[in-house]
Amino acid sequence: MALKRNLAVLAVTIMIAGCASQQQGAETASGASSAGSAASSNSNVRTVKSRDGSFEGEMVGTPAARSKFAKLQIGMTMREVSGLIGAPDDMIRHETGKRWIPFYFGNDAQRLQVIYKGEGCLTYTGGNVFGGGDSELIRITAAPQGGCLDT
Repeated sequence: MALKRNLAVLAVTIMIAGCASQQQGAETASGASSAGSAASSNSNVRTVKSRDGSFEGEMVGTPAARSKFAKLQIGMTMREVSGLIGAPDDMIRHETGKRWIPFYFGNDAQRLQVIYKGEGCLTYTGGNVFGGGDSELIRITAAPQGGCLDT
């Protein structure tokens, strides 16, 4: 009986030690990777206020002076942008983590990323989980060579 008890205690101790070392390794690995990606991406990213000042968006890169993206402002709706610079070449929609927050009524439960060839990408809020909310421009990525999606 004492042998079974000792084996059970030993097994539980090993499992707890294994879980603790696994979490420690994950923290150091994610910390290193996030620090590396932050250093590479923050060098060319600047935060800008929306045109009405109610929130902040991001501008990645610098659009050319006479480019389509030079006419845009954070906070514009997708309809306004399409009317100003034309329809995008491609569009990708994905859910954000906010989709799963109970009673979240904000308009950022989805993201829409649109691609303009030769210009870059634009990221919009995609509306709330109930289909409401307007698609507002939250990120302008000037990348004429492409490679600007963050999916």
